[in-house]
Amino acid sequence: MSFKKETPLANAVFWAARKGNLALLQLLLNSGRVDADCKDSYGTTALMVASYSGHYDCAKELIMQGADINLQRESGATALFLASQQGHNDIVKLLFEFGASTEFKTKDGGTALSAACQHGRSSVVETLLRNGAGMHDQLNDGATPLFLAAQEGHLTVIRQLLSSGAKVNHPREDGTTPLWMAAQMGHSEVVKVLLLRGAERDADRKDGSTALFKAAFKGHNSVVEELLKFSPSLGLLKNGSTALHAAVMAGNLRAVVLLLRANADPTLPNMNKELPADLTKNERILRLLRTRMVDGGC
Repeated sequence: MSFKKETPLANAVFWAARKGNLALLQLLLNSGRVDADCKDSYGTTALMVASYSGHYDCAKELIMQGADINLQRESGATALFLASQQGHNDIVKLLFEFGASTEFKTKDGGTALSAACQHGRSSVVETLLRNGAGMHDQLNDGATPLFLAAQEGHLTVIRQLLSSGAKVNHPREDGTTPLWMAAQMGHSEVVKVLLLRGAERDADRKDGSTALFKAAFKGHNSVVEELLKFSPSLGLLKNGSTALHAAVMAGNLRAVVLLLRANADPTLPNMNKELPADLTKNERILRLLRTRMVDGGC
């Protein structure tokens, strides 16, 4: 956050708000020589600074001195957005007491709720939902609060959102679902919860890849296990590939073992192209593919 101010007095107000120096802040505001809504060149106000920094008393003083709660800085962020992002639930509650709105968005479509979900601020998420925050709001790329929480692995927030009616299969514009993103990031417990709440395991992105394919390729074998527990089906991608192809291409022996145990067909060719010859030099994977027998020591 920028702290470039227009005047020395404004600079002092921002410093007091950032440091939590209530006495200095009161002195400056009571002097009548500086406005409670003084801004820097990016539209940041002292209330935004106090909210971001977690200084409740300073935030309240600014509000009582007439600060506009719902002003937006150049990026679109409000005091509520910044307090939510940083997890300052006491300030979030204070802002709601004095009329903060959840409707304002940043330039990329972010809301106070999406910021709280992305950063795992579960107590703030609860407060925001109680005060009417839109859990189906999306960033400009289509990402929902649930998607952002799944991407970062924030299990408690995910459960809160799902219990409040979030759509578990709502994709981003490129077709990426919360489950696919959680699988890509290796969040196995998140994958488990999403599957139990109705996530479509074999939903694919616009590039055709599924959660199982991506987890096998990335080496997230705990995720592979969870996906296979939910369904032993391996899923055939649009280009003819399977998760077994992904595991072999990545040299992921453990995933090969798991997928063969789930009855993957090691003779199924990729309809676009066979696996590169140099990848078959992994003798242990070749042995598994040829015999379909799993050595317990693998």
